[in-house]
Amino acid sequence: MRKFGLIGYPLGHSFSNEYFAGKFQNEHINDCSYENYPIDNLKLLPSLIDADTELCGLNVTIPYKSAVILYLDHITQEAEEIGAVNVIKIKRSDGKVKLSGFNSDVTGIRDTLLPYITESKGNAIVLGTGGSSRAVCYVLKKLGLNVTLVSRNKKTGVISYDDIDLRLINSTKLIVNTTPLGMFPDIAGKPDINYRLLNEKHILFDLVYNPELTSFLRMGKEQGCKTISGIKMLHSQAEKAWEIWNDENL
Repeated sequence: MRKFGLIGYPLGHSFSNEYFAGKFQNEHINDCSYENYPIDNLKLLPSLIDADTELCGLNVTIPYKSAVILYLDHITQEAEEIGAVNVIKIKRSDGKVKLSGFNSDVTGIRDTLLPYITESKGNAIVLGTGGSSRAVCYVLKKLGLNVTLVSRNKKTGVISYDDIDLRLINSTKLIVNTTPLGMFPDIAGKPDINYRLLNEKHILFDLVYNPELTSFLRMGKEQGCKTISGIKMLHSQAEKAWEIWNDENL
């Protein structure tokens, strides 16, 4: 049995287990399983991998996408540029274990946004500065957009939520939430922006996919915005992870 899974903490919000269970059933993949591994300390990762020799690959989610790099033997150049990994491939040979890191979030983000990016230039606001934010910024810049990063605390290259004014909103088309605000079970949470400044010219993309309609997206809809849930990204990045795990050349 080939085993795969998800590490992060907590994992009550995740659909990955459900997604891969459905995939294995629908595609008659009978020699694979997928489990959640809610580890509250990343130091537990080596023992988790050593304890099960059938474990072949892992997805990585909040809050370990950046910190996990220290535990890996190799990461792709793309993952290195982003500074975040969400896919680990585990290779075992002659009693040795090699861990390689990849970023399939890039694929999921790109596949999700491409139908909405009609101009080669433009402005985007990215809420949050974690591992997912880095992947979003990487894709947006590759697509030719100028990115304004927002966090709770203002610092070099990052503005605070209080700095999001009418001028910035009016000059921006795309706003992306990469924070966990609004994620199940705290579904009432949402980024602290002035939603009354939004209109039908804006596109809101939320990486949170549980619930599919987050408070962030609902507030945008009420202002006439186009909204994009994180479900498309989840599916796309999961399929890319499966491709990585099964590519013998990687």
